[in-house]
Amino acid sequence: MQGPFPPTMPDDFLIFTPDDVDLARSPLRRGIAEPTFVLGAFNPGFTRLPTGNLLLMVRVAEALSEPIDGSHVRAIRWTPDGYVLDRHSLAGVDTRDPRQFELRGLAHRMLGLTSLSWLLPVELSSDGRSVVAVHYERAIEPAATWQDYGVEDARISLIDGRYYMTECSVSAERHCTALHTSGNGLDWQLQGIILDHQNKDMLFFQGKVAGKFVALTRPLGEVYFAYPEDAPYVGGPSINLATSPDALHWKPMEAPGIRARKGSISAMKVGGGTPPVQTNDGWLHIWHGVERRETVGIYRSFWALHDRDDPGRVLRIEDDTPLIEANPALTASMADRLYLPTPVVFSTGMVDAGDDWIVASGEADLACRITYVPRSRFA
Repeated sequence: MQGPFPPTMPDDFLIFTPDDVDLARSPLRRGIAEPTFVLGAFNPGFTRLPTGNLLLMVRVAEALSEPIDGSHVRAIRWTPDGYVLDRHSLAGVDTRDPRQFELRGLAHRMLGLTSLSWLLPVELSSDGRSVVAVHYERAIEPAATWQDYGVEDARISLIDGRYYMTECSVSAERHCTALHTSGNGLDWQLQGIILDHQNKDMLFFQGKVAGKFVALTRPLGEVYFAYPEDAPYVGGPSINLATSPDALHWKPMEAPGIRARKGSISAMKVGGGTPPVQTNDGWLHIWHGVERRETVGIYRSFWALHDRDDPGRVLRIEDDTPLIEANPALTASMADRLYLPTPVVFSTGMVDAGDDWIVASGEADLACRITYVPRSRFA
C-alpha cells in the first residue's frame, strides 16, 4: 500500500519527449500542410530563470511523415514568406541515414536534412522535476537565409545578469554559429552570426576572465593532420578556446584546449557540452567524447576543469570514466522510435542545485534527460 507521501522521484529521468510537442502550434504550419512528426525533442539549452524556475530550450527536429514523394525526396526550407518543400531526385540521392540524405556525384560532399529544427522554450520547476509551461509563443525559428534549414543545439550562459545563447544555424549558404541575447531568459533577440564557419559546439563560459568573454569552440573541417606516432593524441576535431571583448568578435586562443587522447573511449571525436561554470577549483564543464562504433559512434559525457584565471590551462580532465552514459531503460517505452544505431547521450547544460548539479542532456537524439550529479563527483 502506498504511504501518505508520493514515492521519491529518481535523480535520472526524461523530462520532455517528442509526445510532449504540440505540432498544431509548430511554426512549420505556416506553409507545410503535409503531415509531420517529431523526430526528436532533445539537446536542450539549460539555465535558471530570474524566477528561480529552470528553462530548457529544446531542439525540436520536425520531419515529414512521408519524405519520399514518388521519384523525389523532399526537404523543408524556411523562406520569408513561410516554409516550402524542396525536391531532389532519388536517382542521385543516398537515403540510408534517417537524419539526412546525401547527394551523390558532386565535387563536394552535399547533404540534405530529413527534418527542420526549431527551438522550443520549456519552463521547469526550480528542481527540474516537472514542466511548468511550454512557451510556443516564444519559439525560435529560422529568421534569415543563413538559417533556412533550421536552428539547432542551443547553449545558454548567464553572464553579468544577461543571458547569451548560441545555436548552430544551417543553410546552403553556410553552417555557422549565431548568438541570441535576453534579459529574462524567455524573450530573445537575434544578434547575428558570430562564427562564420562550421562549428558545432560553441558555448560561452558563464562569467568573464580578465574582463573578456571566453568560449569553447570546435571548428570542423574535411582534412586533419597527423600527430607524431609517439604523441598521446589522435588527430581530428578538438575543443578549442576563444576570447572576445563584446561576445560578437572572437579571437582564437593559441592554447590547444582538449584533444582526443589515444587509448581513451572518447578517442574518435570530442566536443563541448555544458557551458563552463565557475567553482572554487576553477571552470568546470562537461564535454562529450565519441567511441568509434558503426557510423555514428557511442556518445558519452566526460568532464574537465580549467584554471580560473588562465582557462587555456586544463587542470584536470576525465576522459576514461564517463560521467553520464546513455540509458536505454529511459527510452524503452519509445524503442520503436529510436533511429540511431548506437547509444548516445549529449549533455548541454548544468545548473547549481546546492549539493548537486542538475545536468540537462539529449538522450538518444530523441528526448530531454535530467540527471542530478553530486558535487562530490568532481572532487
